[in-house]
Amino acid sequence: MTKPLVFTGNRFDRAAQHRADAKWMAEKQKQPSTRYLPLHNLKALINVPDGPSIDWRGYADVKEFIEAGATLIFLGIADFSYHFAVDVSDIENPKQPPNSDWGKFIDVRSISAQLRPGEAGALAQARSMISWHDNHQFCAVCGNQTILKESGYSRKCSNDACGASHFPRTDPVAIMMVTKGDKCLMGRGHNFPKGQYSCLAGFIEPGETIEQGVRREVFEETAIKTGDVTYHSSQPWPYPSSLMIGCFTEALNEEIILDPVELEDARWFSREEVRELLRKAGTLESPRASPPLAIAHQLALAWLNEG
Repeated sequence: MTKPLVFTGNRFDRAAQHRADAKWMAEKQKQPSTRYLPLHNLKALINVPDGPSIDWRGYADVKEFIEAGATLIFLGIADFSYHFAVDVSDIENPKQPPNSDWGKFIDVRSISAQLRPGEAGALAQARSMISWHDNHQFCAVCGNQTILKESGYSRKCSNDACGASHFPRTDPVAIMMVTKGDKCLMGRGHNFPKGQYSCLAGFIEPGETIEQGVRREVFEETAIKTGDVTYHSSQPWPYPSSLMIGCFTEALNEEIILDPVELEDARWFSREEVRELLRKAGTLESPRASPPLAIAHQLALAWLNEG
């Protein structure tokens, strides 16, 4: 059985029909079985010795933060329990949390691949949502402060004359394995770790289809024209809130004309070279592929296995 991509295993019934029911939410928050995922500056509370795993807490552990107005997000229902994420960034020293039995606050990217799929999916949801609230404290229409609504799934302008509602957004990103016969096209951005190569990728623009976005991005970055586009898989990517749409596409020409603003390098790799890139993924060896948690790694592996 193929292991699911990191961040794709979210098991929550999001129960959207209850988000606007303040009484229902208040009752569920205080139930003994309800669990809370604390985040501190977007780092998640992790129980390291036992897994690692998310260090879910009970209501008593986070009550002071909720009562103080901390951002509280309803994640959903799983295993007959209600789950929330709560922003506890007001803790002055995260290395000394309120209770001695709390775990450690760890960067989501560094720990997610070590968690069970369902827990990694929960982190993607929680981190994306709290990050969105951090960046939408003020109304984009009139500039007044906004208020959290619908258990975290919207914000409303506090100015009655405006009253604009704002909703979380997910940014679609096309990421594509460009192939031509027994070779594939991979590149590296200026901000990539030294020696790391990946599939080409870019944001899909307004009014574009996925297929159009794939062809435009590949051509803009490398002057390679592509034909048919086929979908492979997708992956939530909570940095801050993207949906990576993995595709395959066949190149129609081979000469690379690099856009130096977009990429530091791009080149064709043989199957044997890609096998070596994947073998060195996660190390400091050069050249190497993206680490296994990234959909780019899985696209390269799928292409290699098809040959």
